[in-house]
Amino acid sequence: MELLEYLQNNTPINENFIPRKCILPDTEYINLYGARGVGKSALVLDHIKQFEKKSVLYIDMDDPNLFFNPLRELQQYINQNGIKLLIMDHFYNNDIKLPKVDGLIIISREPCNIVDFNTIELMPLDYEEFLAFENHIIQTNAFTHFLKSGALPIMAKAYKSQQGILKQFMQSRFDMQELKLLYILAEHHTEHLSINQIYSFAKERFKISKDWLYSTIKSFQDEGLVHFIDDISKKGGKKLIIYDTAVAKYLTFKHSFMMQFDSTIAMTLIKQNKNFETLGIHGYVTDDFTLIIPAPFDSEESIWAKSQKKFSIYKRHGIKHVTIITVANQYEFSIENISFEALPFYEWSITDEI
Repeated sequence: MELLEYLQNNTPINENFIPRKCILPDTEYINLYGARGVGKSALVLDHIKQFEKKSVLYIDMDDPNLFFNPLRELQQYINQNGIKLLIMDHFYNNDIKLPKVDGLIIISREPCNIVDFNTIELMPLDYEEFLAFENHIIQTNAFTHFLKSGALPIMAKAYKSQQGILKQFMQSRFDMQELKLLYILAEHHTEHLSINQIYSFAKERFKISKDWLYSTIKSFQDEGLVHFIDDISKKGGKKLIIYDTAVAKYLTFKHSFMMQFDSTIAMTLIKQNKNFETLGIHGYVTDDFTLIIPAPFDSEESIWAKSQKKFSIYKRHGIKHVTIITVANQYEFSIENISFEALPFYEWSITDEI
């Protein structure tokens, strides 16, 4: 009881919270999940401000005070102290018997798949959310900073010593074996490959079992750390996208601006809940047969010439419209019955939301 009383009286303080698009509903049972560093705890700590403090109990399941003090008296404490809302952060063990309480928020990396819970995924910042963090930077510089700092809130708030902050984040959130695997994934960021190929690359670098790698990749996918995108033009390997450009670049220096730009577009589509596939190396095809091409600096003349050469590919796959995503260029043209429109990323990413 003493420990639970201590935890209730020492709920973490959420300072300088910047609102997110994800708003927690007023439902009784919520499972908020998402990848490491996307801001799940901060969102919940802001959410519980509306409740009477004495009726809320926040438990960080990673708290070292719980190492040798299992929560055997939790139900009794809830009953005796009138707890109406319980938060269980960093929840990993689905075998734990959940207490009976009016409201329960479980924060986890992967969906817990618990019956009667409203399951909500929190994604990294989209560009519009990032701009709220960047209110001191003019629009023309914000996109450059977005690519450099990535889409994790902790990095968006960091104006100095970003490398040090990211290093601390990575070392505190991932164990060494996970970091080694992430390094392999970062080396092949935006490439088309299979899980078996990843295993082959990994075992050349460090001791690893196939079972561990396959289960860890599955866990990374469920968490949203990595995404594998199907290719509409061929079977086999899928395009690998790591959830944050800054994380990918931190792990390996072999990242070009084009790789960052490409993966940022893919992640934007994922955050918008779009159904899409890749069209080889040519771009991304949405379910309404729009082809989205990353072309940060190409001129209208260059894109027109390239499109003439690839036009038969576009027709073969039923493309109806082509959107070219640029850094700053904007133009339109048509080739036969396919329309082409170039938009700057900052305009496309905001106006094209569902």
